[in-house]
Amino acid sequence: MAKVSPAEYVRQVRSEAIRKVTWPTKKEAGVTTLTVLAMIVAVAAFFFVIDQIFAEAIQFILGLGG
Repeated sequence: MAKVSPAEYVRQVRSEAIRKVTWPTKKEAGVTTLTVLAMIVAVAAFFFVIDQIFAEAIQFILGLGG
């Protein structure tokens, strides 16, 4: 494999990024961001509810013993 200077490497990377990478539009980026945020909120709410259920169950079990 031929060695490439750092400057040439950067030029090749920039050239490839411009030619081959499909960049999202502002609308696509916005929709994706909102989707990710909505999923974060949904998963956080799910785990909060599950945590509360387990906490109540553990308190009930430990309350029976003493």
